[in-house]
Amino acid sequence: MKITITGSLGNISKPLAQQLISNGHQVTIISSNADKTNAIEQLGAKAAIGSINDTDFLTRTFKGSDAVYTMVPPSFSAADYRGYIKSIGENYAKAIVAADVKKVVNLSSIGAHLNGGTGPIAGLHDVEQIFNTLDGVAIKHLRPAYFYINLFSNIDMIKHAGILGSNYGPQIQQVLVHPNDIAAAAAEEIQQNFNGKSIRYIASDERKAGEITAVLGKAIGKPELPWVEFSDEQAYEGMIQAGLPAEIAKNFTEMGVATRSGKLYEDYFLNQPVLSKTKLEDFAGDFALAYQASQHQ
Repeated sequence: MKITITGSLGNISKPLAQQLISNGHQVTIISSNADKTNAIEQLGAKAAIGSINDTDFLTRTFKGSDAVYTMVPPSFSAADYRGYIKSIGENYAKAIVAADVKKVVNLSSIGAHLNGGTGPIAGLHDVEQIFNTLDGVAIKHLRPAYFYINLFSNIDMIKHAGILGSNYGPQIQQVLVHPNDIAAAAAEEIQQNFNGKSIRYIASDERKAGEITAVLGKAIGKPELPWVEFSDEQAYEGMIQAGLPAEIAKNFTEMGVATRSGKLYEDYFLNQPVLSKTKLEDFAGDFALAYQASQHQ
């Protein structure tokens, strides 16, 4: 198969490309960074260098593909984060139609069943809705859980405040996933037949916030590490102080509210998947290595 992958050499796109190439497929990887060309070619893929804001470029690159993997990269400079995500979805949709692509695996998110109140995930809801209007295109929306690797962003909190926390309490259920497990699911879907518009949830582990803190604390030699629940205002101000733009801090605070209420996970638990292989304890080793490396910075 000829397969085009968006997302450059990101945490999902790179292992996805490696799996597909190892299975004998012809893979093209889209990147906006020409400096990635050599690394992409070393994987055995073709590099397509251009902007996902350029629908003509996307159309040319998608043309002839048996399947396309789409994802919207984060942009912390966006003045309207939901609008930014939606606009990239619109670009992809126009190119999919113009290039006559018949099969798409789209990276969405847990919580994308909700039209708002979920921070950045609301934009992925919009992308799903846009893609679902495409006649004659088989679409598989992947809805992964919260990425383990996002926990790396909490290392400074642990170092400087001696806590982990957010605007929800330690008893709040979390659903977690490793990017490699998402890549494996994406590769599986791309290589099999499916029709119509459908959804697949992907998760590696399900743990309460306090349990996550205990496991990570033990891994870094801080078994008494506490989870602290912030108010929404404290969470927002903490992100601003950490250097996040106001629009991003607002979106992430809203996502925390959706987590606290439980609505973020409602549809997930109605369609609960078989958990993937990478458990929290497996990731804790990587977290400990990152934490130790940060101690020397």
